Amino acid sequence: MSKKTPQAIRGTQDIFGADAEAFAFVVETFERVRRLYRFRRVEMPVFEKTEVFARSLGETTDVVSKEMYSFDDRGGESLTLRPEFTAGIARAFLTNGWQQYAPLKVATHGPLFRYERPQKGRYRQFHQIDAEVIGAGEPQADVELLAMADQLLKELGIADVTLHLNTLGDAESREAWRAALIDYFRAVKDQLSEESQERLEKNPLRILDSKDPRDKPFLADAPKIDAFLSEEASAFFAAVTSGLDAAGVKWVRAESLVRGLDYYRHTAFEFIPDEGSASAAALGTQSTVLGGGRYDGLMESLGGAPTPAVGWAAGIERLAMLVGAAEDAKPDDWTVAVIPVGEGVELEAQRIVAAIRSERIPCEYAYRGNMKKRMQKASAAGARYVFILGDEEFAQGVVTVRDMRSGEQAPMQLSWIPQGVLDLLFENTGAEHSGEKLPSLAERLGSPPPRA
Repeated sequence: MSKKTPQAIRGTQDIFGADAEAFAFVVETFERVRRLYRFRRVEMPVFEKTEVFARSLGETTDVVSKEMYSFDDRGGESLTLRPEFTAGIARAFLTNGWQQYAPLKVATHGPLFRYERPQKGRYRQFHQIDAEVIGAGEPQADVELLAMADQLLKELGIADVTLHLNTLGDAESREAWRAALIDYFRAVKDQLSEESQERLEKNPLRILDSKDPRDKPFLADAPKIDAFLSEEASAFFAAVTSGLDAAGVKWVRAESLVRGLDYYRHTAFEFIPDEGSASAAALGTQSTVLGGGRYDGLMESLGGAPTPAVGWAAGIERLAMLVGAAEDAKPDDWTVAVIPVGEGVELEAQRIVAAIRSERIPCEYAYRGNMKKRMQKASAAGARYVFILGDEEFAQGVVTVRDMRSGEQAPMQLSWIPQGVLDLLFENTGAEHSGEKLPSLAERLGSPPPRA
């Protein structure tokens, strides 16, 4: 590689191989689960007017003041690459007349951008999956969203995480709690970290989430939200927890879990790896796997009418790290490969490949290299069967089938493709589930397979 070759920008990544397969597995699983829950797919612009994020995230937050990629376009208007999805979806809800579909359940995924220090599982261009329920003030919306997240993680094979749950109360409860926190921390202000001292008047709830050892001695005795909950807020949280129990979603109470922005209400949650688990080791200090909450005041900050809403997001890169080399992310047992031997059979091999793929069977076409390299390519693709077609086989109207697990080889009539391929794979799947031993490959291919 020449020294003049441009390098990737710091904080970005080129995803390839097993990492790309794990990434795709996360997205495919998310798409399957969101359809089960009837969430509509939406696609959002990659950039918005800067005010969309400044107003929704708060002018004083680190994301707005330090991490946003903002620029002036040729017309002099300030635009920002999206640092998160929720604000853009809220803007679209207001400007596109989506209120008519409320309660609206939407989901999306794609790249986001934040200028922060790159580290394990954290990039300047990163990707998230996102789900929102807008226009539903009932606790059942929170339950459905959390049940969806729980099922997603289970279907990804991530079982060593737990839902941490808290309530921030309604607006009245939250304001009373906020005032009590200011009074409590003001008495020990000089002993707090510089960051918490700065947050004290503006955002005291964030102090509860501090990891600074100077703050920790004061956190245990800080006022708890439960002492300030209104009757309505208590009933809302009880409905959420009882709904989660009924849905079979395990959770633990996390009284220190907060959301600093004023428009957050009621439910706040994070799925966090269990202590000492493989997921905890894989993520290190970046512990949250999936998080979100109810943001009933957001629409008003964007100039809309009061609109209840709840949502969550999760980093695809982090989920992919936990999926790793899971079997489900690899080619499945239905993958086959076709190897032509000689130029005279390449067109027939193309026909075979097309016929197999028309039945939605993953098929690798190994057309390059000597026979050893082609077989290696078929093996790397995860092929269960390889179909070898040479001049002699073609003249006899057959193709040689090789079972990559047993090493058996036997001829198959070309006229049986693609039905014969489907039957072979279907018999394998059935035998694996029933525990039965299959006849030899030659016996299975000795007569035309049964037709559906």
